[in-house]
Amino acid sequence: MVSIDSTLFIQIVNFLLLIYILNVLLYKPILRILDERKKRLQGSEDEIKVLHQTIEQKTAEYEGKIRQAKLEAMNQRNDIQKEGAEEGKKIIDGAKEDIAKMMQDFKVKMAGEMDEARLVLNTQSRAISLEIAEKVLGRSI
Repeated sequence: MVSIDSTLFIQIVNFLLLIYILNVLLYKPILRILDERKKRLQGSEDEIKVLHQTIEQKTAEYEGKIRQAKLEAMNQRNDIQKEGAEEGKKIIDGAKEDIAKMMQDFKVKMAGEMDEARLVLNTQSRAISLEIAEKVLGRSI
C-alpha cells in the first residue's frame, strides 16, 4: 500500500522532474524531427504535384502540336492530291486532244488514199472494161 507522507511529495517532484527531463531530452527533439520530416514530405508532395501538373501541361501541348501537325499533313496531302488530279486531268485532256487530232489526220489521210484508190480503180476499171469489150466484140474500140 501507498503511505501518504513526505516521500510522496519527493515522488511527485521526482515524477515532474522526470517528465520535464524527458520532455526536454526526448519528446521535443522527436516531435521536432517528426515536424521537420512532415514539412519535407509536404514539400516533396507539393513539388510532385507541381511536376505532375507540368507533365500534364507539357503532354497536352505535345498532343496539341501532334494534332496540329497531323492536320497540316492531311491538308498538304489533300492539296497534293488535288494538284495531282488537276495535272492528270490536264494530261488526259491533252492526250484526248492529241488523239482527236490524230484521228482527224487519219481520216483526212484515209480519205485521200481512198480517193487515190478510187481514181486508180476507176482508171483500171476503164482499161479492163475496154479490154473485155474488145475481147467480147473481137475488135478494138
